[in-house]
Amino acid sequence: MAAGKRFKELVKLVDRTKLYDPAEALELVCKTANAKFDETIELHVRLGVDSRHADQQVRGAVVLPHGTGKTVRTLVFAKGDKAQEAEEAGSDYVGAEDYVAKIQNENWFDFDVVIATPDMMGVIGRLGRVLGPKGLMPNPKAGTVTMDVGKAVREAKAGKIEYRLDKTNIIHCPIGRASFGPEKLADNFNALMDAIMRAKPAAAKGQYIRSCVIASTMGPGIKINYTRLS
Repeated sequence: MAAGKRFKELVKLVDRTKLYDPAEALELVCKTANAKFDETIELHVRLGVDSRHADQQVRGAVVLPHGTGKTVRTLVFAKGDKAQEAEEAGSDYVGAEDYVAKIQNENWFDFDVVIATPDMMGVIGRLGRVLGPKGLMPNPKAGTVTMDVGKAVREAKAGKIEYRLDKTNIIHCPIGRASFGPEKLADNFNALMDAIMRAKPAAAKGQYIRSCVIASTMGPGIKINYTRLS
């Protein structure tokens, strides 16, 4: 019950009828993130597109200027020189068929990002059913299917995140931790929103951004004035 009481107090800080300017919203979200741990700040953007149509997909990746505040564990599928390149870039795990077997047989998922060279995709294809639903399948649009595995590892470690529409046409992404403070969160917020704006499909008609809400892990949603963004 304590959490319920705490949440009710936080809700009082937020005007549910108001569209906040981004800077004001980020100040407020830091105030509402008063749990006993460093809460993640998430951005939720509803777009005026239909994800069921291939020409209206919105997907890509962006390196957040200040990262996400999370330690990212990378798994690289590569062989030979490319495997060595991944190791030198600091990848946590590097391998090929051995890691496919480990995931299949041991249900092992001690990683956050999967990167692969194009020639390994045939091998990884067998993992589509388990990696796909978790959003871990390497994808060229996200820069995780690449010959430049060293760069991909370094970017993932630096705070590169993937954004993509879900079935309800909403993008959900972390933009940092409450401890970052409003200014660093603003830099990350702007980087992500710029990427989403640039990814607008040519087939998208009408209003592209329908709503924009920011929230901490345990806090209430704060609506952002999206007309200031588009």
